[in-house]
Amino acid sequence: MTPRSDLGDGVRASTVSDGGTGRDTSASAAITSLVEPPKRPPAGAGPRGSAYRRFWTDVGEHFPDLGGAASTRYYFDNERRLFAEHFPPLEGLRMFKTDLWDEAKNTRILAWASWQGARAYGVDICEPTVIQARATFDRAPLHASVADVRELPFRDASFDAIYSMGTIEHVRDSERALEELARVLRPGGRAIVGVPNRHDPFLRPLVAAALQALGLYAYGYEQSFSRRALRETLERAGFTVVAETAILFILGWLRMLDLACYSWCRPLAAVTGALVWPFAFLDRHLPAVRRHGYLLATVAIKPAREG
Repeated sequence: MTPRSDLGDGVRASTVSDGGTGRDTSASAAITSLVEPPKRPPAGAGPRGSAYRRFWTDVGEHFPDLGGAASTRYYFDNERRLFAEHFPPLEGLRMFKTDLWDEAKNTRILAWASWQGARAYGVDICEPTVIQARATFDRAPLHASVADVRELPFRDASFDAIYSMGTIEHVRDSERALEELARVLRPGGRAIVGVPNRHDPFLRPLVAAALQALGLYAYGYEQSFSRRALRETLERAGFTVVAETAILFILGWLRMLDLACYSWCRPLAAVTGALVWPFAFLDRHLPAVRRHGYLLATVAIKPAREG
């Protein structure tokens, strides 16, 4: 097994940039020397084409920062619990995240993991999001690339742990994305994969589908999964599922409303924050509700090689 202190053999291709920050350029140069630019899909080639990239680039450039919203704090607490319960100690862990939206706009969970000693790596299809995400890291650099989760710019068995929360549901060939995650995870490594819960008791998938149909959904194409469907898709990709839980036990529309108020009508965020509080309270004191969160969180390992 490759030691955690050496990712040199683990990187196949990347478009790492220091984003003009001037911070820790030696680390950026070190990883850049190991990689070459990934292949870009031809323009118009379905979701991997230029229209797909333009959509997410526009989102990355113009979407507001959600970090201070009450529901985002609740989200962050849920993510920290997932890490504590299902990942090994973070010190020295080579951790890969499948998009950098949270680091640029939301919970900053990977930056938090870096503060706990993890070595942080990630990709995003949107260059502005990558640049913004890098700016949130001050303890150690984020090794970030502009890349598609279905065509990862890393060699086999590059990482000790993978965190994918709210990524693969935005591509129609999500199984291809999971196959890539299995490829870059080392044997014995662990992944947490999160997607929208099709059986959310508060019917968030129906709300999202209605907004998509009206062209009002800010996150573009999105599909939901049953717990069984996600498990079977992970198993076909080469994982072994070891735990199934969920996060964000809350009304989906309340999360959306809280973010909207925080972003565009800050005085009302105090009202939506008060509405978020009962769900956070139940989550802390009644663990049984967690399974019914609107984001499934399935924990899987990559089986160790025989012999």
